[in-house]
Amino acid sequence: MAEHPHAALVRRGFEAFSRGDMDTLRDLMAKDATHHVPGSHPLSGDFKGQDAIIDLYRRLGEETDGTMRVALTAVCVDGRGHAVGVNRFMADRNGKHLDETGCIVFRIVGDKVTDLDECVEDIDKSNDFWS
Repeated sequence: MAEHPHAALVRRGFEAFSRGDMDTLRDLMAKDATHHVPGSHPLSGDFKGQDAIIDLYRRLGEETDGTMRVALTAVCVDGRGHAVGVNRFMADRNGKHLDETGCIVFRIVGDKVTDLDECVEDIDKSNDFWS
């Protein structure tokens, strides 16, 4: 049986992110998409529009000196425009190491991601790492 189109879209997005392929990520997102990052650190908040989201991804790479790795472990879909990408996030920053499970809840309209709502395993640990 073929993979659900929304699962395939999420998988393509994670693969593009891992390669640093921002052009593909732009193609997968609506122009007015929003990425919501939880926490109370300098990189948390709502990033609205492709340019703001791509800049966030650039900053994540810079802040971790290229050590950031995200491994997709599962994709779940509801067939109604939602998909969840469960992942393992690993990075080093300022002498700290972060290795935790997280997920992104995607809202998909047509064939474009319109909303990315990120969740982390340990919000306090995440805040400490990024602060």
